[in-house]
Amino acid sequence: MMWGIVGILIGIIAGVFLPYKIPVAYSSYTAVAILAALDTVFGGLRAYLERKFDTKVFISGFFGNALLAGFLAYIGDLLGVPIYLAAIFAFGTRLFNNFATIRRYIISKGH
Repeated sequence: MMWGIVGILIGIIAGVFLPYKIPVAYSSYTAVAILAALDTVFGGLRAYLERKFDTKVFISGFFGNALLAGFLAYIGDLLGVPIYLAAIFAFGTRLFNNFATIRRYIISKGH
């Protein structure tokens, strides 16, 4: 748990002091990859709260989902089809479902 907090702090500090502007041409790939990574983070938090967390599943899901989502966005651009919208819908839905489950778990444990 401590390493996770250290990682978050390093990420925030790097984002504040080392700003990087993503070119517009890559914005859809980056957005989908970030959404996929966030979905994995919320899924990992949910699994942790349910005592089902597995580091190998989390790491493989984090990088695998982000790469697959970015690749699908790229293929969609090549074909002229906005496939990234399907990824946004799928990952967005899962992210909000995981968040709702986490919220309910925290509320129920708080009483």
